[in-house]
Amino acid sequence: MSEQALDLKRSVRIVRRHWPVVTAVAAAGLVAGGAYAVLRPPVLTSTALVSVVAPQSASSGNSSGSSGNGSGSPSDTADTMVLIASSDSVLTLALPQIQPPVSSTQTLRGELQVKALTADIISIRAEGRTAAQARDAANAVATSFVGYIASPQSLSGSTRAVVQQRAYDATERSRAVSIAIFGGIGILAGGAVGAIGVLAVKRRDRRLRLRDEMADSIGIPVLASIEVGHPSNAAGWLKLLTGYEPGVVDAWRLRAALDFLGAGNAGSATMGQGQGISLAVLSLRSDPAALALGPQLAAFAASREIRTELVIGPQPDPGAAATLCAACTGIAGTEYLRVSIGDQHSARHRPATLTVLVGVIDSNTPRGADGIPATLAVLGVSAGAATAEELARAAISAADQGCKLVGILVADPDSTDGTTGRLPQLARTTSRMAPTHLTGIPTETRRWMTQIRQP
Repeated sequence: MSEQALDLKRSVRIVRRHWPVVTAVAAAGLVAGGAYAVLRPPVLTSTALVSVVAPQSASSGNSSGSSGNGSGSPSDTADTMVLIASSDSVLTLALPQIQPPVSSTQTLRGELQVKALTADIISIRAEGRTAAQARDAANAVATSFVGYIASPQSLSGSTRAVVQQRAYDATERSRAVSIAIFGGIGILAGGAVGAIGVLAVKRRDRRLRLRDEMADSIGIPVLASIEVGHPSNAAGWLKLLTGYEPGVVDAWRLRAALDFLGAGNAGSATMGQGQGISLAVLSLRSDPAALALGPQLAAFAASREIRTELVIGPQPDPGAAATLCAACTGIAGTEYLRVSIGDQHSARHRPATLTVLVGVIDSNTPRGADGIPATLAVLGVSAGAATAEELARAAISAADQGCKLVGILVADPDSTDGTTGRLPQLARTTSRMAPTHLTGIPTETRRWMTQIRQP
């Protein structure tokens, strides 16, 4: 049952994530249903009832033997009347009485439903595009049938019948109601088709979207998940580096990540044992959105007066971060943020508390971390941009270069993701307090309690 519940939750997340597709298909169903209601208006029906009096025998003295001489059972008689009512002879007589005219007896027969309700009552039901047409057709066939079976030309012999109930106008549904009904059916069917189609395609997608999935794939927690910018040119990168202002939620998450790394306070470097922290932020070449994680982390750290150096490391593809490199070439350093490319950063500058090195890895041949002199590394990835295999190859690449992979940064997290990414727990004290015997309330505490009780 737990597996079914998890599958259901995942299916709901997939549908919610791709709601524009489902909505578009549902809208197409609405349009199709409305068009069907306009082009194919509902067929109306009207019914007339005819009562048939069974033919009497020639003399009452022969009544006991009539059944043995071919008069037949009541059911046989009713079936015969049904066949006669829908015969060409009757329908030919009815055609002139129908308005608007029907083209042929064959067409009229296709719009009729004649059946025996009892042994002596026949129902003649006619269809029409309008209520009047259905009524006229049912009454014309009923009248023609009564006249035909009473005439000498009748194949069943002269038989008396009367129209017991004439057909009346059917209640005609308005076009607006028809459009609403068929449109509603169309939107429901379209939504169902869209949801099924999205599930059929996306359930086979192996890319990871949830924080817990990413953390479990390589056994490393997610330190932060934030919205990132998507600069398309050097000016956009320059604006991000000099004017990045995260929202309250993203700022708190970045602050928590810096605290975990040991660079949460200005001038601190606990994880680096006082020598400063060198952190590589690695992303995949197939995931361009994650490239902004490193610059945003560096810009945020500088905004908290942490001396930060941003270094754009060697790239496997010169075009992968060309615009970022161009922006970094023209940016002027500030007191808390220096920017350099490759090996241009120099020890002549005052040592930085935090050095953020941005590296891009090719997921197929993960060698992008070569030449990045960092002791710690975090892996940047966008939600739904990488598979577990790609993350594992990136982690192996970082490990081969001597970087200790300590966490994951998620760019543009899924809004439906309720997982935490296996957030690392804060260190707890290992010392235990010895049990004490309460002998009384301290004087200061008693005084404070007395003050808060006063009105």
